[in-house]
Amino acid sequence: MAKNGDVYDASCSARDALELIASKWAMLILPALATGPVRNAALLRRIDGISQKVLTQTLRDLERNGLILREDKGTLPRCVEYRLSRLGNSLSQTLIILDRWAERHFPELDAARERYDAKQASLRSIVPAEQLSTTSRS
Repeated sequence: MAKNGDVYDASCSARDALELIASKWAMLILPALATGPVRNAALLRRIDGISQKVLTQTLRDLERNGLILREDKGTLPRCVEYRLSRLGNSLSQTLIILDRWAERHFPELDAARERYDAKQASLRSIVPAEQLSTTSRS
């Protein structure tokens, strides 16, 4: 009988799955493939800020873990397309919901960071740094 997964158990490989999908790039690549097969260059244009090296490595990791499928068309010039596997598609639907949440709530997150940073800056101006670090250890 198969053991149930437990992401809180360090020996459970479900934690490896979380590490893979929690990467910023995997969380952007998988939903970008939700509409169908995409070529490498199109992914590079779609996902602003990712380097070719990081895109290639992330695609390999996702393929290795069965989340995407790579198809080399065998043409010259070389044409390679990536698409979601059945498993990847099930995950992509969840990530799309997370994407929409982030798009909807980023102003609140930005405001919270600004408040926190302003509070920390005012504490640093009042309390010397060595006292602040001693206080935070207590």
